[in-house]
Amino acid sequence: MKQESAAQNTPPASPPPSQHPQDDCDPQALWIFGYGSLVWRPDFAYSDSRVGFVRGYSRRFWQGDTFHRGSDKMPGRVVTLLEDREGCTWGVAYQVQGEQVNEALKYLNVREAVLGSYDTKEVTFYPQDTPDQPLKALAYVATPQNPGYLGPAPEEAIATQILACRGFSGHNLEYLLRLADFMQLCGPQAQDEHLAAIVDAVGTMLPCFCPTEQALALV
Repeated sequence: MKQESAAQNTPPASPPPSQHPQDDCDPQALWIFGYGSLVWRPDFAYSDSRVGFVRGYSRRFWQGDTFHRGSDKMPGRVVTLLEDREGCTWGVAYQVQGEQVNEALKYLNVREAVLGSYDTKEVTFYPQDTPDQPLKALAYVATPQNPGYLGPAPEEAIATQILACRGFSGHNLEYLLRLADFMQLCGPQAQDEHLAAIVDAVGTMLPCFCPTEQALALV
């Protein structure tokens, strides 16, 4: 995956200081920001979804997964958010309303918190189409304090681990490729050097590797 020019790597500018994240007019509505498997498989009912980004965070494959994409003996690698002053992470925000709120939170508590060891955090989400109208959103973040946290490693080592692991939700490689596909769909302004480096490392390990639908069909 080739990197674009510096000008293309820069997401839309943040709104002026006088503009603040907007609270949804519906007091029973909630936005949930997904930056990992939630971008392609939310698995909960929602009223609206928007592609966009959060600032001040970088996505990293630093969380271990012993259920969805790995096992106790061979933990997979999934993403979390790392506080990074210059960071920008692209994903999807889902709006849930009314009864959808409790149902979504109940489901995500099991999927992300119980099985994934993620905590919740409020973030400011900038929709791709209207970055001057940011939204408050709930994100699930794995911190270094959780027992499944693996921390940093060379991209080549992460790629090797991903190629070897599989869990109840599928192969760890599928997780990597679907996330890479999502980033390509976001356009050239959406860049993730860490993700791209891992995809490139996988490519050097698999002679016929091609991060497309054909590759996804193999996992």
